[in-house]
Amino acid sequence: MQKLRIFEACRGIVLSKKSQSKQDVLRVNVAPSSLEAEAFAEAVLRLDGDILWAPASASDNTVTRFGDEARAVFGPIPDADCANDAMTMPIEVDGNIVELKANPTTANHPLEFEHRDASGKVIAWTSAIEKCDKPSLAGNVAFCAPGSRLKRVVRGNVEWLTLCRKSTSNMMVSSNPYWQASNPHFALLGTIGFNSITGEIVFFDGRKDRSEFDWSQPFVPPGGHSYSDSSARASAEVLYDPTFQIQCHICHDNKSPYVIDPHAAQARVGYFDGKQDSRAMAFSLGGYLPERPRTEQMNFRVIGSSYTAVHGADLAHAKTVRDPTGSCTACHTLTTQITGQRFAADAVGREPWIGKPTWDKVMELQEEKKKIARIDNRRTDWALRSGAGKIHPWMVPGSGNDLSALQPPMGASDWQKLSNCLWDAGGAECGYRPLYTACLAPGSGPQEDGFVPTDLSIAVIPPSSDETEAHLRVRLRWKYLNGYGGVPERDDVRFNVAVKATAIPLPLEPPSPGDYPNLDEKDGKMRIVLNENVEASDDTMLIKNVSYVGHPRFTDPRPSIVPRDFKLDIPAKCNRRYLVRLTPKRFCFDQNVMEFSPTNYLIYADTVCH
Repeated sequence: MQKLRIFEACRGIVLSKKSQSKQDVLRVNVAPSSLEAEAFAEAVLRLDGDILWAPASASDNTVTRFGDEARAVFGPIPDADCANDAMTMPIEVDGNIVELKANPTTANHPLEFEHRDASGKVIAWTSAIEKCDKPSLAGNVAFCAPGSRLKRVVRGNVEWLTLCRKSTSNMMVSSNPYWQASNPHFALLGTIGFNSITGEIVFFDGRKDRSEFDWSQPFVPPGGHSYSDSSARASAEVLYDPTFQIQCHICHDNKSPYVIDPHAAQARVGYFDGKQDSRAMAFSLGGYLPERPRTEQMNFRVIGSSYTAVHGADLAHAKTVRDPTGSCTACHTLTTQITGQRFAADAVGREPWIGKPTWDKVMELQEEKKKIARIDNRRTDWALRSGAGKIHPWMVPGSGNDLSALQPPMGASDWQKLSNCLWDAGGAECGYRPLYTACLAPGSGPQEDGFVPTDLSIAVIPPSSDETEAHLRVRLRWKYLNGYGGVPERDDVRFNVAVKATAIPLPLEPPSPGDYPNLDEKDGKMRIVLNENVEASDDTMLIKNVSYVGHPRFTDPRPSIVPRDFKLDIPAKCNRRYLVRLTPKRFCFDQNVMEFSPTNYLIYADTVCH
């Protein structure tokens, strides 16, 4: 059979090149001319155009593209719904829960704040809330705002957390009906998406030129629910902030979507007897935000090309910190961002501190001290270690958030060593590591993204009886599951296919690895762009952004947990050897743009015509 194949190959070449010598046949120039390249590109679009497209490329609108990027990574995005099954964030004052209600004990039943203890007994009524036991650490919102709502939606490995936060410009809380738990008006809309396997996180923020939102109706996500959801896409464009001015990543930086401090109202933090505390059982949200393992080795990456373009410098410089005293980071991942600089300081009841601050750090340090002081001014005396509640500091060395043993707070010397690290002013003793990790290429490894293409095959498809030789093509097939993170609708991987045509060698031998296309796909300077998905470089044609069969342009993927079928028809000519290199690539939707697989998949076919 091998001899027969060689004979047929030789015969086909000789018949098609009768006027050339054998030596001439071996030197046939098959590098595409500009006209041939254009014809190739047109044929590719005719044969495969519906499956050649980059994810999240349907719109130039910042908000819509952002949503399309998020959907390609996390799968379907739920509405931000603070009306149905959402949790109301409790506010506690002097160990009692407070809520704005009509006071039945006073004439005309004015709205006042009811103070109720853990047994349900009404202790007092007041007209305002000036201080609370667990003020917000955000720093730019009302410290003791009642009535905010929290909604958590879990879908497989992905969870979505929406906060409808009440606040006012003066950050004060009065008996205005706005502060009633049933009043649907609120000031700040924020949603976080997080994949617990990959550590990928995304932040959606409501517009900042809008002073009020209403949770009576759910809020559609950026990009709507699909590429074809035109009305929702248009609604979202006027709902979400296209400027990304809020640095969501500097607070939500603990390799988790949650900020777990006493204000978050979780039973495990900020109660003297922990989860068994009578107040925790009566007032808290229990374990609505579950405990998550957090280590400095975990992957953690922000999704969103526009968001990361605005905050790229922050993301690049952020670090995790290891406490040189061994007091605080055995259970927690502290960072050189707000988790370390503000939350840790509040947790141990200490001022931020730097040993030898640079001039720019002096200004930052002073500003942070002012914010900590404002938070302290809004905390009740009852909550302090010196008061009856004894819940602040809310973290102590050795015992963590277990406050019942009344362990001594962190000492000044140990705190200064840790704080110096948290402000990125330390050295090797701080164990610095980059906080945010790199975008992973497809097939980068079993501990990272171990999903690779399989069942790669190639076949020559001759013209049908009513077609000409111009319809000859080479068909490439393979299977691939984009299984990173366990999201059945994940859609951030495409394939590039580099094609090089040469004369069929005599004698007929298989190609060596060096015969295959070797262009650098990250460097497009030497390539001619023929259309958005086909480029030419010397003797190589590059077909980009190949998706799977049945996934036409600007459609959302059907969920799948099994490898999908891929097929690409490559226009061909008689008596050529087609050398093909298949490369998976991930659209990172950050400033890395995309990452290519470290493995090239090589295959070839000879088009012998008779």
